Amino acid sequence: MNDQEALQHFRDAGALLEGHFILTSGLRSPMYLQCAKVLMHPDRAATLCGALAARIVAKLGDGAIDLVVSPALGGVVVGYEMGRQLDCPAIFTERVAG
Repeated sequence: MNDQEALQHFRDAGALLEGHFILTSGLRSPMYLQCAKVLMHPDRAATLCGALAARIVAKLGDGAIDLVVSPALGGVVVGYEMGRQLDCPAIFTERVAG
């Protein structure tokens, strides 16, 4: 899957917003990806994470990843699906304070 095909999944889910956005980093962007709108569809999550997993395996080799760590809440779905696609455990972290 190329970048344009991945973006089309976001468009189809109504998750690609175009306009003027100020990101949490302070940088500005003409686009914003609302990942939750894509990840609420298990088939789309599997397709996108499968494509990402394929890129990782192509670059690093099969079995190079032995654990997927994701942040709680926003990253749990992606972390789980990446672990499933890469056939390795997936865990998530939680912020202690702050």
